[in-house]
Order: sequence, then structure tokens, then C-alpha cells
Amino acid sequence: MAKKLGLQLFVSRLSSYMNEEGLKRLFSPFGVVTEARLIRDPQTKKPRGFGFVTFESEIEGQKALKTMNCRMVKGRIIFVEVAKTRHEEDANN
Repeated sequence: MAKKLGLQLFVSRLSSYMNEEGLKRLFSPFGVVTEARLIRDPQTKKPRGFGFVTFESEIEGQKALKTMNCRMVKGRIIFVEVAKTRHEEDANN
């Protein structure tokens, strides 16, 4: 039987003080986080305020999405949505 793929979420409006470990801790109550990655400015290396969280299962990811979208975190309302793949973006253009 094929292994079911997890779910990757796009998280935006994060505090500039957020780090990868904090992002992983924030989402880990919902399930196994296989990756938490912040996007950084290539010159300054500072977080740009958004990132990606990947869950081991789609069910865990959906639970995190429903609970965390529009939630206040470190004084900011964050937005969470299912991450789009490059293939999906190309198909929409």
C-alpha cells in the first residue's frame, strides 16, 4: 500500500522574531511536524514574515489549518492556508 503524503501549509504574517523552532513548536500540538521553514531575506538573512509547515498526515494538517488560521500569535494575526505547489501555480496562469 502506498504511503499517504502529508500536507504542507503556508503561514503568513508571522512576527519577525519567530524562528524555525518556534514555528515547529507552535504547530506541533496538532500532529507530527516533519518540517518548519521560514523564508528569509537573501541579503539580511532576517525572516520575511512567512513560512511553511509540513505535517506527516493530511488530517493533522487540516486540523492545524482550521485551528490556527486567523489566530493571534505574538501580537499578530497569522493566516494559514494549504501551500500551493509550483505545478498548481503554473496551471492557474
